[in-house]
Amino acid sequence: MIKYSKEVSAAKSQGRPIVALESTIISHGLPRPTNLEVAREVEEIVRSQGATPATIAIIDGEIFVGLEADQLIRIANDENIVKASTRDLAIICAAGRSAATTVAATSHIAHLADIDVFATGGLGGVHRGNLYDESADLTELANTKIIIVCAGVKSILDVAGTLERLETLAIPVLGFKTNNFPGFYLTDSGFTIEHRVESVGEIARIWGLRQNLATDSTAIIVANPVTNQMDLKLHNEILESGLTLATSGHVTGKEVTPFLLEHFHTTSKGESLRVNIEIIRANSKLAAEIACAL
Repeated sequence: MIKYSKEVSAAKSQGRPIVALESTIISHGLPRPTNLEVAREVEEIVRSQGATPATIAIIDGEIFVGLEADQLIRIANDENIVKASTRDLAIICAAGRSAATTVAATSHIAHLADIDVFATGGLGGVHRGNLYDESADLTELANTKIIIVCAGVKSILDVAGTLERLETLAIPVLGFKTNNFPGFYLTDSGFTIEHRVESVGEIARIWGLRQNLATDSTAIIVANPVTNQMDLKLHNEILESGLTLATSGHVTGKEVTPFLLEHFHTTSKGESLRVNIEIIRANSKLAAEIACAL
């Protein structure tokens, strides 16, 4: 079911470090043509650190781990590309459709492909106002052995509720050189992290010890805060106006997150886009360093 790019296939055969990258940020997270430019740049960042990038997507019913140049262009420009979570994989493949993979689906496929490190932007989590409405990212990470580097969870979510769920699901969170849990656009979400690491070597040692202690059935979240966060006042104003618009427009369920993210993109005058790009650049670099340390 899984096909590998030439580059990823060579890396696997030679035992070289590989970093999984999601494709939803390319198809749905960034505007054109910036999305393709950033996708190429992120892959180069991973290569520059000594690892091999493996962007994951479904094309015409087949799962690809690593995309060739023409496939990356298609994911970036084809308006018929849908988003696929783990539950959608078999359905989309059976129908011969094409899809970008979410954090949950990318984690699942990366694990099937024996890739231990995954770089993304921000995780999904518990939605505001409804503790029973949560992203499939959380349940997937509760059952998938992978190191996921992210800038915390999206600040539009219920951060406190998400952290509680991560604790319940026994998913460890490591703050990379920080004790503050990041909130995607924000360096500090207002919540603290119990465990802090100062180097990729520490992360690699934790990864190995978890296997020895048989506590490695879940993912490890490495929270890497953005360096130059969005202006806090601007962030809060946009979030409040977005939540009001979502309520008045009866936007519910899984449509809330993309609605709010689009609201940030259209009203922040480029600030949310700047931060989003900075996040994926930094996380891909750190993920590559971790993959090499492993």
